[in-house]
Amino acid sequence: MGRKKPLVIVTRKLPDVVETRMCELFDARLNIDDNTMSRSALAEAMRAAEVIVPTVTDRIDAELIGLAGPQMKLIANFGNGVDNIDVTAALGRGMTVTNTPGVLTEDTADMTMALILAVARRLVEGASVIPAGEWTGWAPTWMLGRRIRGKRLGIVGMGRIGQALAHRAKAFGLQIHYHNRRPVAAPIEETLEATYWESLDQMLARMDIVSVNCPHTPATYHLLSARRLKYLRSHAILVNTARGEIIDETALIAALESGHLGGAVLDVVESEPLREDSPLWDRDNVLISPHSASTLADENARIVDIFVTNLTRWLRGETLVNVFARTDALTS
Repeated sequence: MGRKKPLVIVTRKLPDVVETRMCELFDARLNIDDNTMSRSALAEAMRAAEVIVPTVTDRIDAELIGLAGPQMKLIANFGNGVDNIDVTAALGRGMTVTNTPGVLTEDTADMTMALILAVARRLVEGASVIPAGEWTGWAPTWMLGRRIRGKRLGIVGMGRIGQALAHRAKAFGLQIHYHNRRPVAAPIEETLEATYWESLDQMLARMDIVSVNCPHTPATYHLLSARRLKYLRSHAILVNTARGEIIDETALIAALESGHLGGAVLDVVESEPLREDSPLWDRDNVLISPHSASTLADENARIVDIFVTNLTRWLRGETLVNVFARTDALTS
């Protein structure tokens, strides 16, 4: 008699090909209705499953991990980061944590560049006046945008996405500056003609556009704090396609309302979806997109390949890829 199939619980609706393959390999409990699982439901999943498949919207913290049964062995995150998972707590319980990084690097960089252009050229504002019937024709002083060529772009986090953005920005004539834990390799810096700033404060004070592209870790939580936001120039544009928690949202709102900051472009916010009463709504100097920088149908197949391959390897007892085997991986 064969071994009983391991129980895998999936927290959100995933692409059909993933769900089909998981049903073939495992005793899979799928989220057909795609309703966000409650905390109590997540706790029950941790108690029952051998593998849980969360997404970035599921907070798998130390308390939930502490409720896990002894059979829980793998947390396979369907997404780029693991900031939604307490990796240290999971490792302490002997669990393996994996993710699907690097798949959407180029696409997130594309979206970041698109958002920078959209704000500079007031694309959304301009498009909205046409269906509203407010466009009366071209005028030399109406809907004036700003040129980005020659402006200084400060990239916070010069990893894969930061470097991909820098390549695009350089092609548009932006001057590339960056802050990172350490400088990138000299050949990369030379190719990008990029200026490294050891001090984030000093870089922020000199930039026209600042793009947040670092991971969310305990070290980067509210990295752009009220104190740091004050360094930004009054015409500066702040772009975030990383994680909402990296920017102190309350301080950001205060900077926008006071006129101290020129504008913000947010693909992510601290608490998603954005509250209906948030002061970020209906501001002329704020553009919000619905966490779509990493959403691309063309790349779903690559995510599926990595994810399903890893689950198959786990089932066979083979070496996994994208494993967070050390606690210091959180700040890499």
